[in-house]
Parts: sequence; structure tokens; C-alpha cells
Amino acid sequence: MYAALWRVLPGPAWLRVLILVALVAAILYGLFWYVFPWVSQFVNPQQSTVGG
Repeated sequence: MYAALWRVLPGPAWLRVLILVALVAAILYGLFWYVFPWVSQFVNPQQSTVGG
């Protein structure tokens, strides 16, 4: 999968690395600002059922 992604990206190797870093940063931004807060509504880590 990663080799296919590498072949699809345009430009020389340094530009491909730059594109991949920007892509990873955008994905992490989306996760931390949109996905994780949404999921935290459904998961309560304070509530424990072990040793209760």
C-alpha cells in the first residue's frame, strides 16, 4: 500500500516526502480537533468496572 502511494505522488523524492508530511499533519489535525472530541462523548475512562 505504501509503495503504491509513493508511486502515485508527483515530483522528486524530496517533494514526495514533503507531501506525505503535510498529509500526515492534516490527518493528525483532523483526528485531534474533530474525531477524538467526538469519540470522547461516548467513552468515559473515569468509569471503571474492575475491582468495583
